[in-house]
Amino acid sequence: MFTGIVEELGEVTAVENLGDASRFRLRGPVVTEGAQHGDSIAVNGVCLTVVEHEGDEFTADVMDETLKRSSLGALGVGSRVNLERPTAVGARLGGHIVQGHVDGTGQVLARTPSENWEIVKVSLPPELSRYVVEKGSITVDGISLTVVEAGPDHFTVSLIPTTLALTTLGHKQPGDPVNLEVDVIAKYVERLLGDRAQGATK
Repeated sequence: MFTGIVEELGEVTAVENLGDASRFRLRGPVVTEGAQHGDSIAVNGVCLTVVEHEGDEFTADVMDETLKRSSLGALGVGSRVNLERPTAVGARLGGHIVQGHVDGTGQVLARTPSENWEIVKVSLPPELSRYVVEKGSITVDGISLTVVEAGPDHFTVSLIPTTLALTTLGHKQPGDPVNLEVDVIAKYVERLLGDRAQGATK
């Protein structure tokens, strides 16, 4: 489990095509400290497994399904990525519960700068809109954010200078893809209420 609090802005240093998968080599001095084979690291919100670790770099295999359903397929050498290790049991939950299971992708639609923050508008797939509410939580490229406005096909988030400086959202431009993970609690509530409604009709 992750919290959506990005630990560092890493970099893709190599991409190897494996046919039905790709192997990424990524640099991240913070997240590789003490890393071992089999550990999990979230890359732009996608939970990946460490295959190899050497120095401040690690490699991870990404299956074709993940490449198609996330924005990882658009990454190349030099791409910056958000990195986060799983939260430790008993640690503070600084963001919200994040699984590292991307629900879909959106695109940055617009950026509106202000003196001390910036509003970013992101497109929202129709099948995810019911899970997104104003003042609720959403994960964008692995970053736990609070929804400012929730529309039928978009949402907005307000970014503080720290988020702009230390995550990919400081560099994303209109048209760039982003990974989205909605609040898992909303999905559980929907399932439970749906099961209850079905039981009442039997």
